[in-house]
Amino acid sequence: MRLHAARAGSRRIKLLDLAVLDSSAILAVFFNEPGAEIVIPILHGALLSTINLAEVHTRMLESGARAQQAWTWITNLQCEVCFFTDEHARAAAELRPITGPFGLSLGDRACLALAIERKATVYTTDRVWKQLNLGIEIMVIR
Repeated sequence: MRLHAARAGSRRIKLLDLAVLDSSAILAVFFNEPGAEIVIPILHGALLSTINLAEVHTRMLESGARAQQAWTWITNLQCEVCFFTDEHARAAAELRPITGPFGLSLGDRACLALAIERKATVYTTDRVWKQLNLGIEIMVIR
């Protein structure tokens, strides 16, 4: 797992199809759910907020996975884990008035804040996200 501090002004080379993964997209892979086939090819190098990383690990533990096995599975995905920065915190908070009526969580808004910052396509299973007009592409995987 690569860690990357996602600060404004970063000199990281932008990939043509930069992807940010919502927790639900990764969990679709773990649970072999519909939409996993869309996520699997983009896992390597896809961006994942540390907030969503915690959500994925938590959900895996709740499903009965052993902690070390779950963590190893997550790290083997080779996603680029991006620290939840003060700028992400601000953006996530400022998304609340827009996303509140749709019931989006802090984890959802953390994912969206990262996608907005990186101008990336965000992948999720949450269909309600398609109703948001945030200036980024939202790919609902099922």
